[in-house]
Amino acid sequence: MSQIIPTAEPYWFPGNRTGVLLIHGFTGTPKEMRWMGEYLNQQGYTVLGIRLAGHATRPEDMIRTRWQDWLLSVEDGYHLLGSCTERIFLAGLSMGGVLSLTFAATAPVQGVIAMSTPYDLPADPRLRMLGLLSWLTPYMPKGDDKPGEGWFGDAWKQHVSYPQNPLRSIGELNQLLGVMRAGLPQVRAPVLLINSRDDDPFIRDSMPKIHAQLGSLDKQTMWVEGSGHVITEEPQRMTVFAAAAEFIRRVSLPA
Repeated sequence: MSQIIPTAEPYWFPGNRTGVLLIHGFTGTPKEMRWMGEYLNQQGYTVLGIRLAGHATRPEDMIRTRWQDWLLSVEDGYHLLGSCTERIFLAGLSMGGVLSLTFAATAPVQGVIAMSTPYDLPADPRLRMLGLLSWLTPYMPKGDDKPGEGWFGDAWKQHVSYPQNPLRSIGELNQLLGVMRAGLPQVRAPVLLINSRDDDPFIRDSMPKIHAQLGSLDKQTMWVEGSGHVITEEPQRMTVFAAAAEFIRRVSLPA
């Protein structure tokens, strides 16, 4: 019997020899990238939406994973996709964007699309003690907001993710962010960064920091409005999808 949350399974959409690896976010599932995958597949591309280790099952599974496990999930997907394509693009949301940029620092990818990607976490002295604190309080509530608070439209009703943040996993994310920051100058592939002006301030402020440190000579930024953090599911998603498809088309053209 499958332990994966229904509708949160990974997916594979066969297409041409250009592959796109879709990477979801922290506590999220492949579902938050599925509409993007369907759109890109309609443009002819081969799409693989992966499930990161410890995600889309039970929160306690996530606690047992480390940031290296999440990066290895990306590596597995990269090699699976590479078995039937000639070039691979990475497209990640939030922590998926962090993983995309981290992986691109050492792997030969054709391009990266990083959406709603943080540069770091908000300053908090407790970050240094998360390993200890997690033994006392395994989970942190995602907030006291009402259901759908912070979302635009009603896509939140079909969104699937863990209801709480595993505290130890936040510490793993913080370590991963440090690895990403150190690797940004080594990213040489073209990069498209997409953020919403209506996202949390620390996410909005992240895009110029990431852009400034990227080693790529071909790096673009794009802002949307009228969407929150999960821009692959919110009202401006078609604008995001079209920009991603155009980026892939342009980068894939012969020089």
